[in-house]
Amino acid sequence: MSFRNDYFLYAKNNEKANVEFSNGLNLINTSSEVLSSIFSQSLRSGIHGLCFSMYEDGQKPGDHISEEQVRRRLKIIAPYTKWVRSFSCIEGNEFVPKIARELGIKTLVGAWLGDDAEKNEKEMEALIQLAKEGFVDIAAVGNEVMYRKDLTEDELLVFINKARKEIPAHIPVGYVDAYYEFTIKPRITEACDVILTNCYPYWEGTNQEYALSHMKSMYHQALAAGNGKKVIITETGWPSHGESFKDSHPSPENAMKYFINTQLWSLNENIDVFYFSSFDESWKVGPEGEVGAHWGIWDKDEKLKFI
Repeated sequence: MSFRNDYFLYAKNNEKANVEFSNGLNLINTSSEVLSSIFSQSLRSGIHGLCFSMYEDGQKPGDHISEEQVRRRLKIIAPYTKWVRSFSCIEGNEFVPKIARELGIKTLVGAWLGDDAEKNEKEMEALIQLAKEGFVDIAAVGNEVMYRKDLTEDELLVFINKARKEIPAHIPVGYVDAYYEFTIKPRITEACDVILTNCYPYWEGTNQEYALSHMKSMYHQALAAGNGKKVIITETGWPSHGESFKDSHPSPENAMKYFINTQLWSLNENIDVFYFSSFDESWKVGPEGEVGAHWGIWDKDEKLKFI
């Protein structure tokens, strides 16, 4: 029996459950044991995509990561996902799409752009080369560059147009950012073949009870901005530990609830979702506080959480 059918069976037999998809299943009073069982079935049934976390304790972006480490971690997630998303094309990140291909996983490959012009050029050349070698299914030119204000719109458009010109034409080219950026920056939206949007109800202080409906609203705003272009959710997730943000509260139970309802919505409405993230990464404590280190489905020691 599929995860979706199991899910409906649970809803039918549980008076507290609710199959209205505006907010997903009502799992508020569901025990941790039942949540764990549904979570496990969802993961084993396979999900569309995972954001790849490659850094162990003591490592951070900018460090050079070995091919062996990338391969080990990709082998862990390979049985559960059809796609993997990488965030950079240098410093060991170039191994991600190559090894993913060996494992039969499709790739959304990103060039990390920032305020370092020399590094930006290296990222772009590496992305273009990986695409020409056949390791890229979707190319992402930058991640939240507008949100961070690392580049101007004109500067980012130069990179997007370069990619569209030099990457083989059958590979869609897009840019990753928060859903609202595609509404307020129509030139960037127009330049993309596909809209790659990050949707985080957690970071907008949404209570878990309304998280799915909020994410759906984010998705549909990006969809409207794209005027018919395909929209892919490139990041969404919920932390299992750390500080609360307004009415968003991290916990293992809330992380499972969000994962379960996200996957059901993805299946039910055929939405491509890359879940954030595969592994907990300790370096993220720096930019995000304690909560930053607890977004993974697997912990920092590569052990599956919640089961």
